[in-house]
Amino acid sequence: MQDLRRKTIRSGLAKLLGQGVGSMMRLAFMVVLARLLNPHEFGLVAMATAITGLLGMFASAGLSSAAVQAHSISRAQISTLFWVNMLIGVVFAVLCCAMAPLLVRFYDEPRLFWLTILLAPGFLLNAASVQHLAILQRDMRYATLTVIESGGQLLGLVAGVTLALAGFRYWALVGAASFAQLGTTLGLWVVTGWIPGRLGRLASVLPLLRVGGTITLNTFVTYVGYNLEKVLLGRFWGADALGNYGRAYQLISVPIDNLNSAFGGVAFSALARLQEDPARLRHYFIKGYSLIVSMTVPLTLFLGFFADPIFLVLFGPKWMEAAAIFRLMTPTVLIFSLINPFAWLLFATGRQGRSLRTALVIGPIVIVACIIGLPYGPRGVATAYSTAMALWCIPHMFWCVHGTPVSVRDLLPSMGRPILAGLVAATIGILVDRYVMADQPPLVELVVGGGIMLSIYGVMILLVLGQGPFYRELFRDLRRASFSS
Repeated sequence: MQDLRRKTIRSGLAKLLGQGVGSMMRLAFMVVLARLLNPHEFGLVAMATAITGLLGMFASAGLSSAAVQAHSISRAQISTLFWVNMLIGVVFAVLCCAMAPLLVRFYDEPRLFWLTILLAPGFLLNAASVQHLAILQRDMRYATLTVIESGGQLLGLVAGVTLALAGFRYWALVGAASFAQLGTTLGLWVVTGWIPGRLGRLASVLPLLRVGGTITLNTFVTYVGYNLEKVLLGRFWGADALGNYGRAYQLISVPIDNLNSAFGGVAFSALARLQEDPARLRHYFIKGYSLIVSMTVPLTLFLGFFADPIFLVLFGPKWMEAAAIFRLMTPTVLIFSLINPFAWLLFATGRQGRSLRTALVIGPIVIVACIIGLPYGPRGVATAYSTAMALWCIPHMFWCVHGTPVSVRDLLPSMGRPILAGLVAATIGILVDRYVMADQPPLVELVVGGGIMLSIYGVMILLVLGQGPFYRELFRDLRRASFSS
């Protein structure tokens, strides 16, 4: 248990550090491009990527997760999965090209034709790296993985900014995505040193294909539920509205995606190896859940209360409509932190079918809510999105933990203490912001006002609510893991 614990902590620490670096690079990219481009150009690219992203859900066929979740897997099976991924990548690259004229007609936007065509090679690059990624994940080599991912993001950042400065406008966004994928794929091939063998018998990987198919369908349904509103906004409200909504959505996704990615991959790998030990699985899951919730509550408060100065400092006054949308979406940061970890639990314990069924419920709920909000524009959609997720949160938790070693009662302290501390910090923060920081410059408001709110939260969670021992133990574990061989 101690070896797995140390390995998990080391991997988690490396992954979290890597995600932090990656987040800074993505944020820098967003800031620079937002200064160089306008909402219309971001909206134009978002029209295409909302559809190509849907195809991307199928490109990996869930076979990376299937390979990680398997108790054992041979190199011959991995080679077979690689060629299956490549075949799927070719099919979807061709399909992406075929959809280009359809997107032009749907949005009545001719520039989407070549933009969509140039996104097609990304399916091949993604397919070529799926099993190399799985190899590193199975070995829990997350320090190496974060270096590779950060390198790919840096390459994309440099390429995108260079193209934007050279006057290529929205093509800079396409170039950034393509170079990031290329850098990541090359890095995975070089580091793993694995060259796929010949295609083996498909019968040998049928169980993995079934698992991957279930995961893919789950991801597909979830993606449609969480992204259809972008297609509808682009169709009925135009590129400017979609550009503002997309900028708010992308910025709000940074903390959600990074927390889920930083902890999710490590937690999934560790929990998958504890399937036969329910007590240890429960212990690991509750600790990870507690950490994520306690980190997300103050982050949600900070983003919600300081949306305007955040956008003024980062993107400038032309993006203030996006700031209003962003504020309406901030509750989803906390909601996703409460529900995303259950996917680790379900996948790691072989309950992919239940995860799919939850996705089949979430998708229609979000879609219906966003359609209701669509007549009111991006702000209406953002409000409906957050409301739907808030109403679904508690039923989702009960459904996911049913029959697992974890119960909702186990998780109540993990949620209750941070939320209580957050309410106190928010109350004081509102008073300070209204009566002390009202006339201050945006940067001062962010630093001082945000610092006061986060400090109050820290005092509440560590001292008043007695969570100091939990974090001291976690810190000791991190030190031991860092210095152990």
